Amino acid sequence: MELRSGRLSAAQPNLRPRRAAARPRARARPEREPSPPRQRQRVSEEEGCGLCQRTDQNPEIYGETCRQDGLCVHENCLYHASGLYQHGADEEGFFGFLLPDIQQHLQRVAQQTCCICRRRGASVRCHHRRCSRTFHYPCGTERRCVSQFFGEYRSFCWQHRPTQQVQPPRQQHPSCIICLQEVYTRPSYNTLVCPSCSNARFHRSCIQGQALHAALHHFRCPNCQEMPNFQTEMLRLGIKIPDRDAAWEMEEGAYHELHVQHSRCDANVCLCPQGREHSENVGPWRMLLCSSCGSCGTHQQCSAVAEDAESWECSGCSSVSTAPSVSGLAQ
Repeated sequence: MELRSGRLSAAQPNLRPRRAAARPRARARPEREPSPPRQRQRVSEEEGCGLCQRTDQNPEIYGETCRQDGLCVHENCLYHASGLYQHGADEEGFFGFLLPDIQQHLQRVAQQTCCICRRRGASVRCHHRRCSRTFHYPCGTERRCVSQFFGEYRSFCWQHRPTQQVQPPRQQHPSCIICLQEVYTRPSYNTLVCPSCSNARFHRSCIQGQALHAALHHFRCPNCQEMPNFQTEMLRLGIKIPDRDAAWEMEEGAYHELHVQHSRCDANVCLCPQGREHSENVGPWRMLLCSSCGSCGTHQQCSAVAEDAESWECSGCSSVSTAPSVSGLAQ
């Protein structure tokens, strides 16, 4: 018993709790830039893209989706597939890419591993000559890679992507000029700056949505309205600008009222027995339109216009000009 107690007593010092080692101070994490939330829309699992294997249908990220002969592909996945060239016509069905070429490309990249999701079938390669990273196009957008939509349609990984060197003026709480939500203080992947005015900041997703809506003929800086330098910089940073007319110009009847001539008497008291819409070529019921704004009209007799008068101005326009006018119109 004494021996056991001696052993126990000798071992007691080792039973004391050790003093915890001082933990190194945590390094301050760099400020993360705010970015708008992503929204995804999914369809049937059987309709996944043959290149990225995803079923997402967000045109702002993937472009249009084409389905033909049992194959489904995203437009942007095709454009940035390394080694796949566009040499067909649009009527071929795959945005100018031939079906046999796509099938051969799928077999060629079947064993290439995506450096982001670690799955096979990666078809996009970083254009930097010393970089061997390959990835799926949507994986690249999530990892903040940049794919350009002009020239050779080059793609760059997150390490070799193009950046902005412009220094915008300091602001305490800068906001996106489009959505008015907070943006990062300096240019980054999700915060882009206009190269002309250096004052307009916007989220990547916000300016991309505007580029798809305004297209090549109307896309410009929302702040200074500059176009050539702004488009060149946005293309370099991976913003897709479609070569077509603006979306609002393609909507059927969107501006139909702009092509309709005003044909109504706007005098306070219309004297025409057949109503304000009635008009004749000559005589007292001849309809005269304001020669300045064209959006106000009157019968000759309703505003006591001389029979030989060739032009007439409403009271609203005549108040800021020297042309003769006739009062009595409701403004």
